Amino acid sequence: MKNAQCKKCLKKFNEKDIYTIQQFQYRKIPSYKWTLEYFRKSNIGEWDSFCEQCLTQYAKESIKAWNESK
Repeated sequence: MKNAQCKKCLKKFNEKDIYTIQQFQYRKIPSYKWTLEYFRKSNIGEWDSFCEQCLTQYAKESIKAWNESK
């Protein structure tokens, strides 16, 4: 049963396939603190749910923004 919903694209998916920005805490750069602040500006919290495709897009966007902020 698809009962979870992506905050970005609103697509429904199975709960076991939920992704959150918490997964970014394992990348070396940018720091997780910077990442949280970056997404907070877009009204995205640590526990908001996303599908894999949208989270991958957010990962690319955040890396680009971090590189531009240096």
